[in-house]
Amino acid sequence: MPLIAEPTAAQPSGQSGPASPVARPQSGTQSASQSVSHSVSPAPVSTVVSATARLHLGFLDPGASLGRRFGSLGLSIDGLSTTVELLPASEDRVVASNEAAQPECARVSRLLADLKRAANLRQASEIRLHTTLPAHAGFGSGTQLALAVGRAFANQYQLPWSTADIARILGRGGRSGVGIAAFDQGGLLLDGGPQGAGHVPPLLARFDFPEAWRIVLVQDVTRTGLHGEAEKTAIRALPPFPQELAAQMCHRILMQILPATAEGDFAPFAEGVNLLQKTIGDYFASAQGGDMYTSPAVGRLLHWAGQHALAATGQSSWGPTGFAILPSQSEAERLVQTARHAGLIDPALRVQIVRGRNRGAQISRPALARAA
Repeated sequence: MPLIAEPTAAQPSGQSGPASPVARPQSGTQSASQSVSHSVSPAPVSTVVSATARLHLGFLDPGASLGRRFGSLGLSIDGLSTTVELLPASEDRVVASNEAAQPECARVSRLLADLKRAANLRQASEIRLHTTLPAHAGFGSGTQLALAVGRAFANQYQLPWSTADIARILGRGGRSGVGIAAFDQGGLLLDGGPQGAGHVPPLLARFDFPEAWRIVLVQDVTRTGLHGEAEKTAIRALPPFPQELAAQMCHRILMQILPATAEGDFAPFAEGVNLLQKTIGDYFASAQGGDMYTSPAVGRLLHWAGQHALAATGQSSWGPTGFAILPSQSEAERLVQTARHAGLIDPALRVQIVRGRNRGAQISRPALARAA
């Protein structure tokens, strides 16, 4: 049974979007040529969208030395997801299917109000939150939730909105575009940073992540990364990022990380990611306790991993989630087992092995069960 059913409130929003005509689903009708004694209209359908997590591997130029700020390298991963279901209803409401999804109900209510305003739509909807990504943990949970709700809404009511349109309506993609591209395509992704406020960063490159490679995720369930106003304040307080470092990051990504991914050549890929992580991690360290890792327990494990295996290690976004990318399932399992035997996996840590994801969000339209 659902834990929460929260009616939505149409709150004022600073976001605007295209006002599109809505083609509403029509019930089926009986053909005059059909010789049956009664008609049965098709069962109404809902729209279900499942979006997986992404890792943010680093920025190219957080100092905007050429005018464009940020630019991001990111990776779509399996193993964790946000799944939402939208269906027509008599009144707007948001339902959490489990305790973990409960905190997101108020946020989804606001998203639904913004979407209805942008579409000039009065049709009421119920949104069911089946699963949600851990919030403020480095997985891009806010963007994936917003895009999943927006895509379910647009598909259910036949709105001609692209994912970028939905991101603009709901205020996502202000710094990084990898979450938007991950929702659409999956894979290893590179964006060029936003042109300015209200612009979604353009996708510059996308490669399939090699099937054999694995990611060891290391989550500290006792912490969250910077977010909201604290994140904005921290970014404003950072020192200028030297142009020569930005040039090095772009060089490493373009001439080492991307071609190594395309060719499945793990060693140069790991070397490039490690350098990117160290450079960007050192730059952001002053905003997260003086270290490139928000969580000391995550940092201890991944510093050890980098010394004991050929691995690409680092922190996703503001953390606290860290990662170790390895060239195979067996090497990922060996690393986790060895770390566990060495007593390096703190009780606060949740460790799992996942794959890269080379496709976008899953969208389906199951028929709803009829009332008896």
